[in-house]
Amino acid sequence: MKKNQLYLGDCVEIMTNQIEKESVNLIFADPPYNLSGNGLHWKGNKTGGDWYMVNEEWDRMSAPEYLQFTRKWIGGAYRILKDGGSIYISCTYHNISEVMIVLKQLDFKINNIITWQKTNAMPNMTRRVFTHSTEFVVWAVKGKKWIFNYEDLKKMNPDKQKDGSLKQMRDVWQLPLVQGKERIRGKDNRAIHPTQKPEEMLRRIILASSNKGDVVLDPFLGSGTTTFVAKKLGRHWIGIEKDKKYFKVAENRMKL
Repeated sequence: MKKNQLYLGDCVEIMTNQIEKESVNLIFADPPYNLSGNGLHWKGNKTGGDWYMVNEEWDRMSAPEYLQFTRKWIGGAYRILKDGGSIYISCTYHNISEVMIVLKQLDFKINNIITWQKTNAMPNMTRRVFTHSTEFVVWAVKGKKWIFNYEDLKKMNPDKQKDGSLKQMRDVWQLPLVQGKERIRGKDNRAIHPTQKPEEMLRRIILASSNKGDVVLDPFLGSGTTTFVAKKLGRHWIGIEKDKKYFKVAENRMKL
């Protein structure tokens, strides 16, 4: 197994055949949410520019296919996690039920469901439901002796007590959708990856549940945020991505 390496291919196959059993301290996963299909978009949006809903082949499965897919990749993650290792899984209401069911079936302990409140949420185009402004990150652990750097989280918490003293990090994180210089865009100025996660989110997760020199793995690397932040924080990193376009973006990002 090679550390500080990007793998191009299917994450289940790579986790099974190329990653050693019980060798990873922390996994962050941003799997397909299985919500593509309608191709909604809003050109000329005055508050945030042109907006396009995720509409990708890799994000389109039947309900039984999606549950089977979830079982396979989380099962692969369980195999490679060390005892006491953590897994954080990004999801929405579309797929949180499948994630929770499989985690419980595999005897993971679910510690928190972090709510990501997006301060610049996408618009409500249908006007028939409440505007969706949250996603979730499920934090689960394998075994009992997990890492949780409580004091470090208090130090990085932007919220303070009334007297200015440090405050415990809570399970609701107010972070904007990725924008500005952090957003990786193509020549057409459209976001290269539709679900790029904020670096601040990964910074909190990596500092919370790993130490310097630990191994951090992302099985759905996308544009490379997890490995990029892990490298900056002094962790070993492994990224897996099966889309050649996204893999190239992540590869270039890791050279920065």
